[in-house]
Amino acid sequence: MALAYLKELDAQTRIALWRIEEHSEHLVAMLQLDQTERTKLESLSKGKRTLHWLATRVLLRYLLQTPNYIRCPSDVNGKPYLPDYPFEISLTHSYDYAGVMISSSGPCGIDLEIVKEKVVRIKEKFLKPGELACIQKDDEINQLYACWCAKEAVYKLQGNRGISFRRDMTIAPFDYKSQGTMQVQLSKDGLEKSYTVYYERFHEYMLGYVKS
Repeated sequence: MALAYLKELDAQTRIALWRIEEHSEHLVAMLQLDQTERTKLESLSKGKRTLHWLATRVLLRYLLQTPNYIRCPSDVNGKPYLPDYPFEISLTHSYDYAGVMISSSGPCGIDLEIVKEKVVRIKEKFLKPGELACIQKDDEINQLYACWCAKEAVYKLQGNRGISFRRDMTIAPFDYKSQGTMQVQLSKDGLEKSYTVYYERFHEYMLGYVKS
């Protein structure tokens, strides 16, 4: 496993991505897993899902700078958390990479997606007509993935609690660049909040992340 990306957003928040190059047996040997986690691991389909799950746990150990066992359960909405550390976390993975965002200043969210043309076929499912009207045709695929990653990052930050990408989140018009920010407005059950979401193209992937 090789550290491929490391960023400190500020003194409280860090992001890291690992390129997964090991077999699952090697990753398991780098961890201490309790029985619940071993049962979870056995329930995953072999291959990428297992590697992704293991790699995020190894990466957590790297960011927390500890060789010790790290409890990382998920709440009822599937959001992972660290009961023994004063940090909020968000996990992501896509193909050959796993990623972790960790913050001591509040909830955070991260998403990594490999960029493929298929996003054009589903753009109406996660963007409103007004949002689609602002997509730049010469960078359509990249901008669509930036929008998806941004909404996914906000979804994870707020705790995976029944938020619709299309109905409950709105992205303000922005000019797409290979790295930038956008404003995402979340409107749900009387809650109105705007988030600044960072995005950047990372090799053949798009990365999006946000903190509260």
